[in-house]
Amino acid sequence: MTRGSQAGPPRRVVMIGFPGAQILDIAGPLEIFKGASDVVARRALATHAAYELVLATADGTPFATSCGVRLMPDCGLDSLQFPIDTLLVSGGTGTQNAMRDQRLIGFLRDRSADIRRIASVCSGAFLLAQAGMLAGRRSASHWNSCDLLATSFPDVTVDRDALYVKDGKFYGSAGVTAGMDLSLSLIAEDWGRAVALDVAKDKVLFMMRGGGQSQFSSQLLAQTAETPKMQRLLEWVCDNLAADLSVNGLADRVAMSPRNFIRTFARETGATPGRFVECARIDAARRRLEESPDSLERIAALCGFGSAERMRRAFQRQLGVSPNSYRERFAATERCDLTRERSKHDG
Repeated sequence: MTRGSQAGPPRRVVMIGFPGAQILDIAGPLEIFKGASDVVARRALATHAAYELVLATADGTPFATSCGVRLMPDCGLDSLQFPIDTLLVSGGTGTQNAMRDQRLIGFLRDRSADIRRIASVCSGAFLLAQAGMLAGRRSASHWNSCDLLATSFPDVTVDRDALYVKDGKFYGSAGVTAGMDLSLSLIAEDWGRAVALDVAKDKVLFMMRGGGQSQFSSQLLAQTAETPKMQRLLEWVCDNLAADLSVNGLADRVAMSPRNFIRTFARETGATPGRFVECARIDAARRRLEESPDSLERIAALCGFGSAERMRRAFQRQLGVSPNSYRERFAATERCDLTRERSKHDG
């Protein structure tokens, strides 16, 4: 059978939870895989459900997630004697305690070899690393835990900025909604991009984000500034992308020396001025690529890149796609949606 069709039984996806797990790390990916089963059934691509979903914990008893909501697992780890296609490990505030659970870590070590794909969501990467799965490999985690992951497991190369990464059969994601992005990517591997795009649209997700895309957005960073003066500057940057946004120019606007400005900017936003400016320009360019027929040259000029080539390099660096590819992907999503709406009316 080719990718995008399935004659055999459903692929079994197991999510591992634990006390203190982030509920979105669990529910988000599972909902995406359930959405894929719905799309596959709608498209009549398989004779069975696309995925069978299982939530498991070390002992199989109900557990409280980090927000206090209690979940009932399907089983304990000792009951997982059946083949597993994809294993997902959640993260959350209970990760450090989970790392000391020898039943969980032992299960990961014992079953690693016979599972096709193993993925972590957020700080779930700590559990894979504790089990020795990530030694000599790349992985990702929530930006707030990357430093601890790198120092705790120096043999793991931590990609601090990526939404998700793949190294062999191991995947790591930045957490929360990035776990949903990773799940869409796994579905695209199994069923093709069209199915994954349909799932994204069904769940009202903006687009399928590539793994190399930054965890940060300029609008989010602007809201995290600690002082009104810095917040006003960041808002001004977003409104004046074609202006002189060099370090010297920005430092002058807030009456700081360039050196003090760089230090203050990093402390308040967690990013360098250059990084913020590039993210702001990319965010603006993305909106124009989605909403207008303007040429790449015009968009590059309006967004402060100076040239289409500079914009292309920035897109490749931050998003892993060219502006043309980005526009084509968005257009393809819109065409899929329009086709489905027409089919509903025709039916």
